[in-house]
Amino acid sequence: MGKQDPEDVRNSLWQPYAAALSRAKPKYFVVENVPAFSKTQQLQDFRDATGPDGLIKEYSFQWHVLNSADYGAPQARKRAILIGHHRDLAFPGFPLPTHIGRHRTVRQALRGIDTRVTQTALPDRSTDYADRTFAGAFRTSELHLGRDYAKISLDRFAEIPVGGNRFDLPEDLQAPCWLKHKTGSADVMGRMHWDKPSVTVRTEFFKPEKGRYLHPTEHRAITHLEAAKLQGFPDDRLWVGSKTAIAKQIGNAVPTALGSAIGRLLAGKLS
Repeated sequence: MGKQDPEDVRNSLWQPYAAALSRAKPKYFVVENVPAFSKTQQLQDFRDATGPDGLIKEYSFQWHVLNSADYGAPQARKRAILIGHHRDLAFPGFPLPTHIGRHRTVRQALRGIDTRVTQTALPDRSTDYADRTFAGAFRTSELHLGRDYAKISLDRFAEIPVGGNRFDLPEDLQAPCWLKHKTGSADVMGRMHWDKPSVTVRTEFFKPEKGRYLHPTEHRAITHLEAAKLQGFPDDRLWVGSKTAIAKQIGNAVPTALGSAIGRLLAGKLS
């Protein structure tokens, strides 16, 4: 649900999804979106589609905002989860949280990963598919890739203490927009906390100016490998595309712990 452009075509992806439900006629279905989805016209439109005159009138659904950290993900990522069911079946419920009060942490997720980063480029490897050539495939374990930072970035990183952020920078290292805004998000240029879940891993996690994406102690942003681990992906998961494309795949994904919890719930209803 894009905030910047209400007319963005992606805001209407529920329509082909509803059409697919009409054709496939599953017993259950799941929709995941950002929490803001719960306050949109699109949700109401989807609800109308399940009404007496709607495209999928044989279905009903309920939604709830779930925090991935409550299900074992080392990431505080809240998402609106909509679970639907055929009207001949009872609503299956939502998965019960398993990790409230004992959230997994960044330290646990990144344990065993070398803090040193020596590579900046993906291996030279390609895959042909549908008359196109793509970079890859690459294992998650091959994604421990850094960036060639400008000196001012390295100087900024060196000034930010454990748990710190842009407010810890001296004025000569602050961007003009930061000097004009003394309040606002404390996540910008922030370091992740070792002993807490990470913030939401977005598609530009490799840019510290976008959020709390600095390594807890190293003078760099988290790598693609580290971001994938915070999402719960295993070392042998395969990725295809450029560094930017893979970052989008990582950042747009549902943390595997939350996906698994929902999958186990519905699998139990189907057995």
